[in-house]
Amino acid sequence: MDPQQELFTALLLQLKEAFPGKVYDGFLPPEDTPYPFVYLADSQLIDTEMKGAVTGTVYQTIDVWHSTPEKRGTVSAMLLQIKGICRKLEHTDNFAWLIHNIEQRILPDTSTGKPLLRGRLEVEFKFS
Repeated sequence: MDPQQELFTALLLQLKEAFPGKVYDGFLPPEDTPYPFVYLADSQLIDTEMKGAVTGTVYQTIDVWHSTPEKRGTVSAMLLQIKGICRKLEHTDNFAWLIHNIEQRILPDTSTGKPLLRGRLEVEFKFS
């Protein structure tokens, strides 16, 4: 399996276990979806083959959305829990994983008719 997809699938399963009924991927959920929710967003793969072994990096974006900007603490706690899940992911069927960096941002969002709060994790996974 492609390392990017293998990581995405492993994260999706673990996030769904940690946040039942609150995890989405592929497309953002419908407008009437209850907040807060987790969105497993885009990912990027950079790989290198060296003497028959493939190594590289997967950059995975994970968003937490909340409809109440005053609930920053809730978003922050969810991001902390997600970072813990990412850090514990050390192996999938075909790859070993190591977190290299995690960038975290919490920012207001006005892309809809009402103000939202979005927490964003940019997680850099190294694999071998």
